[in-house]
Amino acid sequence: MSQVSGVESPTVVGPPRPGLADLVRQVRLRTREASDPPTIAKLVADTLASTEPSTTLLTEQERAGSADHYTRHTLHAEAEFSIAAVVWRPGQVTEIHDHIAWCSFMVLQGAESETLYEFEGGRLAEVGRLQRETGSVSGVAPPDDIHRVANTGDSVAITLHVYGADLSDGTSVRRTYEPPA
Repeated sequence: MSQVSGVESPTVVGPPRPGLADLVRQVRLRTREASDPPTIAKLVADTLASTEPSTTLLTEQERAGSADHYTRHTLHAEAEFSIAAVVWRPGQVTEIHDHIAWCSFMVLQGAESETLYEFEGGRLAEVGRLQRETGSVSGVAPPDDIHRVANTGDSVAITLHVYGADLSDGTSVRRTYEPPA
């Protein structure tokens, strides 16, 4: 957080981002409507669907991603939530992981493949797979958020995430897991 005249203010990261200020206002309103994380995640997902954010939130260079790994660009952070864009080149994949807070997300470009996991009998087990195309929106909250995400397509995918935590100095990942045997 930055300080202006002794008052905490949100952290806005990077160049001017068309539509970001309006999205931040909408998310603030939604996060104040409920206190339980699953409900907040759904409300924020509904906001993403109704405001239809654009890839223009990112610069051309940011939209290109990295040849080495998927990239996360924090666009906004404050105490209650952060907004980040993730750029996935074809074949890029996360580890199996869960999160420190609720998360709502939207596929802005391309598609992502999500593999879902749960603990069954003390062991991690795959319980489903989702293919999310451009425009897909969802929201999840711990403990029902163990997954692996990949770009299995042949073009760059971009996803926009709103996390229920200040990620200005860190990551949204709480734990990573070994793939089930």
